Formats: sequence, structure tokens, C-alpha cells
Amino acid sequence: MAEAGTTIRGRSNDLSRGTNQSGVRLYNERLVLSLVRRHGSLPKADIARMTGLSPQTISIIANQLEADGLLRREAVVRGRVGQPSVPYSLNPQGAYSVGLKIGRRSADLSLINFTGEVQHFLHETYAYPTPAAIRAFTERGLAELQSGLAPEALRRIAGLGIASPYEMWTWPEEIGAPREDIDAWRDIDIRAELAAICPWPVYFYNDITAACAAELMFGRGADHVDYLYVFIGSFIGGGLVFGGHLFPGRTNNAGALGSMPASPAAPGIRVPQLMNVASIYVLERELIRQGRRAEVLWQSPDDWGDDLGPTLDQWIEQVAIHLAHAVTAAVAVVDVETVVIDGAFPPSVRTRILEATNAALSEVNRQGLSPFTLVEGSLGTSARALGGAAIPLLANFTQDREVLFKDNPFSARR
Repeated sequence: MAEAGTTIRGRSNDLSRGTNQSGVRLYNERLVLSLVRRHGSLPKADIARMTGLSPQTISIIANQLEADGLLRREAVVRGRVGQPSVPYSLNPQGAYSVGLKIGRRSADLSLINFTGEVQHFLHETYAYPTPAAIRAFTERGLAELQSGLAPEALRRIAGLGIASPYEMWTWPEEIGAPREDIDAWRDIDIRAELAAICPWPVYFYNDITAACAAELMFGRGADHVDYLYVFIGSFIGGGLVFGGHLFPGRTNNAGALGSMPASPAAPGIRVPQLMNVASIYVLERELIRQGRRAEVLWQSPDDWGDDLGPTLDQWIEQVAIHLAHAVTAAVAVVDVETVVIDGAFPPSVRTRILEATNAALSEVNRQGLSPFTLVEGSLGTSARALGGAAIPLLANFTQDREVLFKDNPFSARR
């Protein structure tokens, strides 16, 4: 299996103007783009002050980024002391990116623009994922996507980002697939498989880390400097943001909450992982045990309807109890002031989980810890596909490239 967090060069990439030999924007250009993305819009004077670069240097960089179509000028701001200022913002049509989410029960393919707005979306459900099915879905989706785009937009696609759980073959029981079928993931490099049918660079990243990146770039994450990110999908997982930047960890697996021991545990019983008690697959299994249909969880992730009743209530209570212990333990280590909670479920369920977790936290001894706040994420079921699409943008247009794709055991190779 090939290393994660890497990229394979596609057959074309027209976003190389004004870049170095690796094909990505130069550092100061990425610094400017990162600041503009975070603040929404900025005049040159503010960019110079924030970066410490000279006004002349910022003027050259901003003019080049505008010429390249990545920045655009907004209306002149008047009425302040001094000369009127011209804010710059990201040009939504400046770049595009494709994201593929490979999940336990479904796959999503998204095309987004430079500001994260979804331009095209495909969703497919299955009993369990196989490499052959994922390749076929991606091939169909890329063909449909390319047939509907203008040549200029096609030239501005930065890449395809794959968001998928690591080492899927280690979870045959949780995924519910025959061992021989799930073992196919052990011996295949899905990134290389898809690079063979994709005309752009192809990236691979852990699905929840990618979702965390999407919340940071396109959601409420920009409002918080340091936070722990929790995403409850088929499997619960997490991510970390420090100083306004994604922190992937030594092996791109920081914030792997699903592998944390669940708490509390009965004496004499092996302690399960958080993944085994606070994931959506647990709710699915309970519905099936009751002889009820569970397909709504995957076919309509934004609307589970009103039929789940007490089963959903009990699952939310269980998730909240275990999540309260997990986030307390995590905050004791990373000392963040915010915990962002999201998941592949309707917003109403997300709100109930956050409220129940806050209630459960009142029963957890947090002596010695600084206060922290739970907030709702904003992207929901689309977070992982958006996260996959965010990875090529992170690699090419943000400071996060320095952390995610350089001097790292899983560094980018172009």
C-alpha cells in the first residue's frame, strides 16, 4: 500500500503560471492567499502589515495573483482616514478542485470552486466499498464532470483529493464485508488506480483529517484559532487545528479519536474503542437487530425522518456519554479552547448530540483543565467530500502545504 498524504502527477495542470518548479504557488503568494481566505477580503496595506513584507512587494504579488485570476478587486472603500483602499478577495473562478469521499456505505464526488462552493455533486450507496466499484464510480463521475465544464474551468482544476479511512482492510467486521472482498484494499494503491484515469494530480488523505481541513477552509473553523474537530460518520474520528492551521501529526493521523479507549467500562470487560460505541454503524446495527431498515442512514443522510424514535434517542445518549470523556481526555493533552462537533447526519441530530454532550460533561471531573466550549460544525455529511477537494487547494494555494506536504514522512511527490 502506498504512503498517505502524497500526490501522483496527473497528465495536465495549467495552474503553474507564477510558480516554482514544483508547480505550486510560491511561498509569499500562498501566504497572501491564505490571509485573504481567512479574512474574506483585505487591502494591500493590511496584507503588508500582517506579513511584514514591504508595500512594494505586496503590490507585485497582488497584481500577479490578480493577473492569474486568483484574486479580484472589490469595491473601493472610502470614508476612512487616508487614501481610499481597494480590498482583494479570492476569485471563486480562480481555481477548482475535485474531492472523492470513500465511505463505508457510500461514495461522494464533488467539484468545488476556489471558495468552496459545490459546482457538481454525485452520491452513490453500496453494501460495502471495493476498489473496483470505487474506480468505476470515479470514472463515471469524472466523465460527467468534464463534459459539463468549459475549457477554461477545466484548465483551472488543481487536482483530485481522495478522502478515505486508512487501512480499511483492518475493519471487516465494522464495515460488514466478506474478508476476501475487504482484503482487496490491502494490496491496492487506490490513489495510483485513480491517477490512471484522472487528468489532474491525485492526492490521498485520511477522511476525517480532510473533513477537518474543509471546516477550516470553508466552514466555521476560521472563527477559531485552536480546536479539536470531531466527526461522527460510519466511524467516529477527529482532527486538530493549531494556530489556524491543520495539524496532521507525525503520520497524518493526529486527532484519531476513534482509536481512543471508550469510558467508562465495566470491570473485567475489555475496554472498547470509541469507534465501537460512538459511530453511526452502531446505530445501524441496532436498527437491523430490531428488524428495521437502516438504509435511510446512508441514502438520506440529511434527513433521517421521524421513524427512529427511542433507538435514536438511546444512541445519542450513548454517544454523548462516551464523547464527553473522550474530548475531556483530548483537551487535557492538547489544551484547546474549542471542540467542533459535526457528522454525517441531519443538523437536528448534530444539535441534539452537542446538547447531550454538554450535559454529560457536567458529570465529568475536569478539575485542573481550562474551560473549553463545544460548537457545531457547519458542513455535515458533505464535509469529507469537501475535505478531499480541499486537499489540492491546500497543497497549491495555502501555507498549510509546508506542514502537510513537505519534510514529512508522507511528503508530496510531484
